[in-house]
Amino acid sequence: MPLLAEVQAQIRRAVVAGDPTGVAPLLVGGRDARQRLAIHRRHYETSLVTALLGKFPATVWLVGSAFTTEAARHFVRDHPPRKPCIAEYGDEFPRFLASRPAAERVPYLGAFAELEWRVGQVSVAVDRPPLTIQAMSHIDLDDLADSVLTVQPGLRYIEAPWPVDALLQLYLTDSAPNELAFAPEEVRMEIRGARGAFHLTRLDAVEFMFRRAVAEGRPVGDAAEGALAANAVFAPGLSLATLVAEGAVTGIRRARTGGES
Repeated sequence: MPLLAEVQAQIRRAVVAGDPTGVAPLLVGGRDARQRLAIHRRHYETSLVTALLGKFPATVWLVGSAFTTEAARHFVRDHPPRKPCIAEYGDEFPRFLASRPAAERVPYLGAFAELEWRVGQVSVAVDRPPLTIQAMSHIDLDDLADSVLTVQPGLRYIEAPWPVDALLQLYLTDSAPNELAFAPEEVRMEIRGARGAFHLTRLDAVEFMFRRAVAEGRPVGDAAEGALAANAVFAPGLSLATLVAEGAVTGIRRARTGGES
């Protein structure tokens, strides 16, 4: 008699990979137990496809339901969930979608789907109490340079070779024109969201570089040096103060000691 873990692995292989060979001898009852198992496989695939399409409604709007649904079916087969939370499933879908046959006709498809995925992430975040300017003002400048900031959970930075934020705005406002002149353009965006709402802000290259470095956990001094190397007139102190004033910073700790306030 196989161990429970072995039976579970065989059932997973049958449902996820479509290979019932290992579990078939254990199936009993009815005229054709394999047909009942096939029902479970179809339900599994349909549930994941539905979940994916629900996370990418703007992408469906952009390229059509037939194309996106077919891509989702292949994605589910090739990329089964690796985490128990379905809310986290789909992070690889934008790249997969852009690699599908005929996707080259829409060269901004991957960037657009990636933006939509990020928007979905921040929209379900919950803001934490922010640090205030007053709290930051008591920190010595040398200590601040060696400090790492914690930012709001609903804060993301993304860059794209196409103005996909403008395209997303057309979807959100249901205001697509009859004709659209859409040309490549490097855009750098800050996405901020919480509790079902979000907003997008375009940033210039150096501001984007500084803010993203801070959000990724780089020491403030390192982030400032990188930005100043790109543009000597950049004002990192002003940029940091603005970030704090916007309520985007929730914590600060020394990079080496680990103490957080």
